[in-house]
Amino acid sequence: MAAAKKKSTGYDADAIQTLEGLDAVRKRPGMYIGGTGSQGLEHLVWELIDNGVDEAASGHANRIEVVFHRDRSIEVIDNGRGIPIGKHKKRKVSALEVVLTELHAGGKFGSGAYGASGGLHGVGASVVNALSAKLVAEVDRQGSTWRLAFNERVAGHFTGAKFKASHELEKVKRISPNKTGTRIRFWPDWDIFDPEASIDYGTVRDRIARATFLVPGLRITLTDKRTGSKNQEEFLSRGGLKDLVEYESNGDSVTKVILLTGIETFEEKVPVNGKMTTVERDCVVDVALRWTDGYETSVSSFVNTVPTPDGGTHLSGFERALTRAINDKLLPGTKKLAKLAKADKDRAIKDDVHEGLVAAIKVTFPEPQFRGQTKRELGTPAIQSIVYEVVKTGLTKWFDGEGPKSHVNSLRDKMATAILNRVASRQVLENNRKAASFGSSGMPAKLADCRNHGPDSELLIVEGDSAAGPAKLGRDSSNMAILPLRGKVVNAAKATVKQVLDNAEAQALFTAVGAGSGDAFDLDAARYGRIVILCDADVDGSHIRCLLLTLMHRYMRPLLEAGRVYAAQPPLFTTKVSGETYRAFTDLEKEQITAELTKGNRKAENIRWQRFKGLGEMNVDELAAAALDPETRILRRLTMRDAQEAEEASKMFEVLMGSNVENRRNFLVENSTLFDRDALDV
Repeated sequence: MAAAKKKSTGYDADAIQTLEGLDAVRKRPGMYIGGTGSQGLEHLVWELIDNGVDEAASGHANRIEVVFHRDRSIEVIDNGRGIPIGKHKKRKVSALEVVLTELHAGGKFGSGAYGASGGLHGVGASVVNALSAKLVAEVDRQGSTWRLAFNERVAGHFTGAKFKASHELEKVKRISPNKTGTRIRFWPDWDIFDPEASIDYGTVRDRIARATFLVPGLRITLTDKRTGSKNQEEFLSRGGLKDLVEYESNGDSVTKVILLTGIETFEEKVPVNGKMTTVERDCVVDVALRWTDGYETSVSSFVNTVPTPDGGTHLSGFERALTRAINDKLLPGTKKLAKLAKADKDRAIKDDVHEGLVAAIKVTFPEPQFRGQTKRELGTPAIQSIVYEVVKTGLTKWFDGEGPKSHVNSLRDKMATAILNRVASRQVLENNRKAASFGSSGMPAKLADCRNHGPDSELLIVEGDSAAGPAKLGRDSSNMAILPLRGKVVNAAKATVKQVLDNAEAQALFTAVGAGSGDAFDLDAARYGRIVILCDADVDGSHIRCLLLTLMHRYMRPLLEAGRVYAAQPPLFTTKVSGETYRAFTDLEKEQITAELTKGNRKAENIRWQRFKGLGEMNVDELAAAALDPETRILRRLTMRDAQEAEEASKMFEVLMGSNVENRRNFLVENSTLFDRDALDV
């Protein structure tokens, strides 16, 4: 039949939209702050703190205050130079208003106001304003305190509860001409943020403590007025990264804190007056590290004054240099590794080197390239080789005599032990894998068995290790056993008996149930009262479920006949509103729940639905509620009819997804009734 005419999509010139001012931030907040949950809310605080830290790093401030008020507003105060208050030449309003209303407006794009800073995208303060219902900024500058407020992003002034729009700054009072600084207090817009989003005191405390390590001499005060009693702490560091490594270290030390520094230049192309121009940059590298006698690793990385929890090019260079220096200078000739050296297995890998490592890496240079506005990962390519050279050269000198001989020997012994343990562990795993796939109990080694067996027990067959971990943590181990599927389940509809019995996944299932297979299957001997299949709600999950049902239909049929096989029904969507969790299993059900929840004043866009692509995406509590807890889960009993349909479906999967191209071609030609066969390229 002829193809139907395409409907108009309405994609014409009128469909092209532009977002003015701060609308882009409100339309796509995740692009700027990473999301609308607690992490995104905290990111607004980071933007303002980073501005104060930049002032301190530039030598213009030595004090920052962060205050959480009872009305859920947040205030950040610094004694830096104060945001400029003069008229902006192009905008004809104060520079303060431009900074708070224009994206990519600030003093960090050139080399004049800041040599190297954390807030280089120029969107920090304006993003805070964009996502606030109300914001009040005060600047101490030129012998006066100046104030500008914003109500729903509109500039003006508050008089009590009343607001008057205005572009003029309010002159609050006269002060000493030497006094400068900035105070910004904002009230988050709860139409944007999730209702349950909050700022964790401990998270902010840790971030502030780390900031003081980056700028020695900077004093930061954190005050929390949200609780009944005023909670206040002060942070100050004099030793920089060395103090941070001391702060993060646990256990006995293998080495003292090693300090490595260096400065290198690199070139990059940047736009200057509209043309791409090659400029030379200076990059300062500061590293502090030590090894402890434990196994935990703590590596903190920073760019200028900004933590980079996702690492980046500077961390990659550090890790490469660390492994290379240890392999090239520390380990050669180590007696402990003599036997491994003959088999060329005496070199350390990243995991060996990181055992017990505590390190802090900071690079300082102008205009770093971050991967994403949230500045969690450095992307400037040239920094990797610079950090590599500084760290490798510095560590090599330390190994060659600059470091205490006893510390160098202790580290050599620790690295050798780590390599020996890794090689021995791998050999044990290989031996176990070759010997058998079953444990000493006769049960599959991957089976997490339950303590009690019988009619009230159940075996949960889980698709993959990613879901098996949370399932093991969330189950009731007294009567729930977990069997993860790690390989392909044999298609019993077309496989021979030998192929089925040789299949590792089928063999594991038969052994775990303990009732035999085929004609010899004895239902009374089954170790579990129920079999529950947990698979993702996607095509792959459906395929696995079909293969399992086909296997049971052919080789464990009494289980199906007795109604003892079930499939868990995990939700596709979940949301939490006013402390209550709602789950939807289809798009239609999600829409119905949304409609019910928005009957009052609640807006549909404020209901944040999470869509699960698979069981592995669920945390322990979500998986327990969806598939493990008898009080909340939904199970569907699978019947002989389901098994027969599954057998037909497994044959169809084989046609559509199997290796026989001829069968698939014939099926498509015979069933493509919606298309003109002459138009098919077959």
